[in-house]
Amino acid sequence: MKKVKFLIGLLFCICFTVSAGIKHPLHVSTTEVSFNQKDKTLEISCRIFSDDFESILAKNYKQKTDLSNPAMKNAMDEMVKKYINSHLQIKANGKAVAMKYIGFEIDHEATNIYLEVEKISSLKAVEVTNTILYDLFDDQMSIVHLVKAQTRKSTKILYPDKKFATNF
Repeated sequence: MKKVKFLIGLLFCICFTVSAGIKHPLHVSTTEVSFNQKDKTLEISCRIFSDDFESILAKNYKQKTDLSNPAMKNAMDEMVKKYINSHLQIKANGKAVAMKYIGFEIDHEATNIYLEVEKISSLKAVEVTNTILYDLFDDQMSIVHLVKAQTRKSTKILYPDKKFATNF
């Protein structure tokens, strides 16, 4: 019961600090790679706290950033695409694959980024190399989900580790 109360309290504190505009104490991103058997594609989504993401984009590209400003959408798309392509690599069946950037959207305090890999006829193995926000935080945690049909394999990658591989 003490653990439940502690977790509820911790969740409340995180929610309060994020909603109050205070920097959140948790540095985490989530990446999901799903195999779409029908379309023969890998569908990839990344979820990153927007304030952290804007900070690293501004730091790396020395430009003003505002992911929620419609007038800056094209410039932000270019920065997001460039950053994700340099910090997220995927191998399918032992071979590096090229990710096609679809776009991003803001969802409350998070930015969701969407990518796709075409022409994946079958999926036996996946390897994800993820260094998103590693150049900003040395306590970064990356949650990675790999999904094929009804099978879901998940892990957390803690800085400085960066890879998760699995077979289906």
